Amino acid sequence: MSFNKIIIVGNLGRDPELRYTPQGNAVCNFSVATSEKKRDKGGDMQDITTWFRVTLWGKQAETASKYLTKGSQVYVEGRLRMEEWTDRDGKTRQTLDVNGTDMQFIGTANRTDDYSSGDAGGDGDFQPARGSSNNEFNQAPPSDDDIPF
Repeated sequence: MSFNKIIIVGNLGRDPELRYTPQGNAVCNFSVATSEKKRDKGGDMQDITTWFRVTLWGKQAETASKYLTKGSQVYVEGRLRMEEWTDRDGKTRQTLDVNGTDMQFIGTANRTDDYSSGDAGGDGDFQPARGSSNNEFNQAPPSDDDIPF
């Protein structure tokens, strides 16, 4: 048995691009940047950015295209693969591609409404799990009529 799953929480590097296959299936592509801080050999803190190319399909593709813009923060789950290719100068390059299986909005950056999807908090903080011990999260989940997509 094998397993390939990645979770990314980052910001869009460009606006999503929505297109449709000849069969009419929606497909959306966008890039997501994640960052972390690491100390270099001199002891100084450096920001390390990793870029991922994300592809979403179907209803999620249409939703991402409608509500996400460059700079939006997003949570994406999916399968990771590395693509190798040769650039114009003959150098071998690599990209990290994610075939997204789940996408959730985080925060309200670049959005005029206050909607959120799934477990993303409306206050802009990501909360991956809702504990029953916290009264703030003991409310009934939203119905399908409360979600704009």
